[in-house]
Amino acid sequence: MVQVDVIWSYAFGASFAAAATRQLSKEERPFNNAQYSRLLIYLSVFFAPSGLFLLWAFPQWETMQVARSLEDLPPWLVTLFGITNVTQGIIGYWVGYWLCRRGRFYGAHLNWFIAWTFFWFVLVAGWDTTGYQRFLYDMRMHDMVLWTPGSHDGWAFFTGPVFTSLLVMGVLFAPALHLGVVDRNFQDLRSDPEIHGISISNYLKINVATYVGMFGVTLGLAVVAAWIVRVAVAMTGGMLTGYLLGLGISAVAFYLLLMRRGYPVHRFLKMLYIKDAGDKV
Repeated sequence: MVQVDVIWSYAFGASFAAAATRQLSKEERPFNNAQYSRLLIYLSVFFAPSGLFLLWAFPQWETMQVARSLEDLPPWLVTLFGITNVTQGIIGYWVGYWLCRRGRFYGAHLNWFIAWTFFWFVLVAGWDTTGYQRFLYDMRMHDMVLWTPGSHDGWAFFTGPVFTSLLVMGVLFAPALHLGVVDRNFQDLRSDPEIHGISISNYLKINVATYVGMFGVTLGLAVVAAWIVRVAVAMTGGMLTGYLLGLGISAVAFYLLLMRRGYPVHRFLKMLYIKDAGDKV
């Protein structure tokens, strides 16, 4: 979706950087290494074209039900959409690289974790608490009737043409994501002479932590944040005020209860990097 793909692109860039923490910690130049090349290939060959295809095929859904047809989309917006699907990924990667160079491996992984949480939050809440409704509405399942507030297909959405297209594209670019993140993370751990006994069990842990983190834990946190925002909007009676209050409460609560060192998110992400630079195993 146009509104979330720029965030998703950042999340992908951050994920690629975190997967190569030890490699990037030794790289003096951020954009002159194999991991950056892998990211560019992923973004430009797989991710950005998939977004443009969805925008052309399903303009209403891809714009979160804002555009009524292709005629509502100015050429500059489509061009900017394609560009940001690459540039935001580069920014996410650079932030991760900056953290890796300073030996802050937990920070590099927290970078993608927060980005994925924000990506899911926009899908769930949107800008008016109806994000999930907009996402779960496929007008091709309704004789091309445009979305209205309160409408959504529920579980039936996952049998419609939009989701079928998402599955096909996922099959195409999932291997590139897996090689650039999971496989690279495993090889990065094996390259550290101070960590002994890296084996297939670590590879399985990386798989679990990566995909559960991307598609499970961060989604769960986004749902909680969306619920807090909905309550705040109802209490304050204002959309902007409710969002600012709800997001502020969510950010503080998540940090204090989950993301500080030694707390659940830190322990969970530590499976991916084992130790920061200079730490003892």
